[in-house]
Amino acid sequence: MPFDPVRDAIASPIFSSPLTHSLPLPQSPRTPMTAPARRPTGLAALLNDDPTPRTSTIAHLLHDDPRPDDRLATAPSIRKITPTATKYNPRNRISPPDSILRPMSQAEMNMYKSYQGKGTARLTGKRKRSPEPEPHRDEPPSKKHAGDVGVVVDHYNMRPDVGVVQRETSPIIGLKSFNNWVKSVLISRFAHPALQASKVGGRGPRGGRGKVLDMGCGKGGDLTKWGKARVAEYFGADIAAVSIEQARSRFHERRNPFEATFAALDCYSEPLSKAFPPAKLAAPFDVVSMQFCMHYAFESIQKARCMLENVSRWLRKGGVFVGTIPNAEQLLANLDALPGDAEDLSFGNDVYKIRFEDRTNRPVFGHKYWFYLQDAVENVPEYIVRWDNFVQLAAEYGLHPVYKEEFHDIFSEHQDHAEFGPLMVKMKVVDSNGESAMDEAQWEAANIYIAFAFEKR
Repeated sequence: MPFDPVRDAIASPIFSSPLTHSLPLPQSPRTPMTAPARRPTGLAALLNDDPTPRTSTIAHLLHDDPRPDDRLATAPSIRKITPTATKYNPRNRISPPDSILRPMSQAEMNMYKSYQGKGTARLTGKRKRSPEPEPHRDEPPSKKHAGDVGVVVDHYNMRPDVGVVQRETSPIIGLKSFNNWVKSVLISRFAHPALQASKVGGRGPRGGRGKVLDMGCGKGGDLTKWGKARVAEYFGADIAAVSIEQARSRFHERRNPFEATFAALDCYSEPLSKAFPPAKLAAPFDVVSMQFCMHYAFESIQKARCMLENVSRWLRKGGVFVGTIPNAEQLLANLDALPGDAEDLSFGNDVYKIRFEDRTNRPVFGHKYWFYLQDAVENVPEYIVRWDNFVQLAAEYGLHPVYKEEFHDIFSEHQDHAEFGPLMVKMKVVDSNGESAMDEAQWEAANIYIAFAFEKR
């Protein structure tokens, strides 16, 4: 018969313990069998290690069948399992002994209804979400971005804002220095004259002149360049809100000789007037700068037009629009150079890599590729900017090209310049002997970019 602890415990005490020896069971007409006897498990016997067999009184209580061998009532006390009882004798008592059983007063009861100790306050405090920081007064409420835009925003928001010392340890420090030198040449050649001709500033102790819009300012990497250009007012806008906060912090940590206003804004989908108040935009800009970011606007013609509207509408006549973008001709030439049966449509080296998704489908807008640059860009989607199409579209907004050059040619043109040659040494593009800090892989990566300048007429 299967062992059933509930049935066996109620029916007979001999079924309630492990097997010891066989005893005859009460016979019935239907079950003529014998079952193994069980070791008694009297509670006192188990607790006191008493080898004397004891039987449970459960059957007695349930069936009102007194047993002569029932000893549970006379079993030794359970307390016998502890050799010596430990007396309750607390030390360092906080409350007096006579206060334990004293009834609480009504005032105490009212107090403890809403009382929280330090531990409770700490635990409940952790459960509560900290209040969201209030948005900056110059910024619209931040929003989440989806699709390719979300990938780009998340990437740049997560990029750490390294200091000057840590920046020098970058494995591509030579390339970064060279790119900064190219931007300095572009600003000096085209932005400085426009700033000097500006009607903004020129008064007061700072003595700056001109107004600059840095669209896609990122973490404020060009603030020093504009400080050396002695601008009067600087406006920085970027789609990545975290980058804007870092740019604002960078500005306030240094003594910059100009005023600055920052705003988180998608300049390819929203007007500048959404982020900057009318009083700030009343005087037009003298310079609009877009460094290594304009290609994101060419995801669609709508975004490209919104970008150009933001550039042109707030730029004065005679003002300049400067920037840097990937060289579409070179990127497409490298794509065409891949074997016809290649499944992996990528090229590059250890420093950079470009991967296309399609060889034949080449739309004017939305021609996407994926870009990786060591210690800078972690495989984000970018878009081809066809130069002729860009020039034609910009002309509709009164913007006309005055300069276009590949980075390699900018180097060849200005390396012996009286101003820009020594600047290369100062910015550590080359050392005092004229040797470059870039290796061949970095030099190849630099050549995928061009610099441009447009004038509003």
